[in-house]
Amino acid sequence: MKIKRKNRSFDEILSIPAPAHRRPQKPWMLFRCLIRVLSIPDMLATSFTFTKHRMEEAGEGPYLILMNHSSFIDLKIAYRIFFPKPFCIVCTSDGFVGKNWLMRKLGCIPTRKFVTDIGLIGDILHAIRKERLSVLMFPEASYSFDGTATPLPRRLGKLLKKLDVPVVMVKTEGAFLRNPLYNELQQRKVKVSAEVSCLLTREEIQTLPADRLDEILDEAFTFDHFATQKEKQIPVAEEFRADGLERILYRCPHCQAEGTTLGKGTRLTCSACGKEYQMDIFGVLSATDGRTAFSHIPDWYRWERETVREEILRGTYRIESDVEIGIMADYKAIYMVGKGHLTHTAEGFTLTGCDGKLHYIQPAQNSYSLYADYFWYEVGDVICIGNHQRLYYCFPLDKIPVAKARLAAEEIFKIARAEKKADRPETAPSPAPLSV
Repeated sequence: MKIKRKNRSFDEILSIPAPAHRRPQKPWMLFRCLIRVLSIPDMLATSFTFTKHRMEEAGEGPYLILMNHSSFIDLKIAYRIFFPKPFCIVCTSDGFVGKNWLMRKLGCIPTRKFVTDIGLIGDILHAIRKERLSVLMFPEASYSFDGTATPLPRRLGKLLKKLDVPVVMVKTEGAFLRNPLYNELQQRKVKVSAEVSCLLTREEIQTLPADRLDEILDEAFTFDHFATQKEKQIPVAEEFRADGLERILYRCPHCQAEGTTLGKGTRLTCSACGKEYQMDIFGVLSATDGRTAFSHIPDWYRWERETVREEILRGTYRIESDVEIGIMADYKAIYMVGKGHLTHTAEGFTLTGCDGKLHYIQPAQNSYSLYADYFWYEVGDVICIGNHQRLYYCFPLDKIPVAKARLAAEEIFKIARAEKKADRPETAPSPAPLSV
């Protein structure tokens, strides 16, 4: 899938008015049927099946539907499960570019990833209370890079209490293995299934404290697709299964070099020290010669997170690159305004460009994660920053790992939050939480 782009000057972008806010509407039956029909080939190709648990306790709806985010097939899965019931879909605002009218008729609600969006709560409430529609959300807000859950926003429990509707969880299995984002958009032959369950009834939401609801959500969004693949011996026999693996495994654990790994075919190789790993059909890595540092991909990724955190604490973390800059100012196009320079440190992001006219600073405390993506709309790897006025899509011209920027953004936020908490004066202990 591609996105509409136009070349414009930065001055022209400044004159573009922000799009008017519009409340979500009930999706048209015609388009719901069309998506359902278009999803049939993928459902057949993956032998898709799903099971239901406790759904009788959820009633007829509306619900808040929460789904883990694995690959492009997720939305088709949702339509297979819930069709013909109408539901709204919270989705990234750049999905509206060039197709605003269509997305509205599909019941989509735009939001900006990892940007504070107070209006989103009002839109969800409108869909549930006024339109009597269920709302589908991907609370991770981004595809999983390494097959494990990405961080959830805090205080979701308070949102559940405000919405006061049952929460339905859709957890998929096989969707990530079929088309992991790093694998250069290549699909594999893997069966896909889902478990649909009433995670929380209205009564449970009303009874439990918000922090306990957050804990339940964290538990529900705990998974490891590579571990499941190994445990259940799910084969991925394609000879391109390691293509693009360097996008998540960007640092060599043997020589510590960064940006020197390359995933191709069934192997991951470091050009700096020559170390080579073979990826078997069950997603397990093994060194072709000598010591295997990590056989489990998420363990390698977790180690990279730890090394990034150490750099931050030492004050040595820094990523910078010349970038091509795209700006989202409305839903008509992504406006390409030329080259610039992006820098990321423990203080946050700084983006400059457009002959000195663009100078945007985003403090580290602005968000708990980062909108970073691979093969973004088939344009390239991207780091997206911005606010409620404009989003800046930065396409690195240098070979930098966007995964490292995302890991760093998450760790910087955690460190800053811990320091802020430590600086607070001691207060009286809070009442003990309610229990069930």
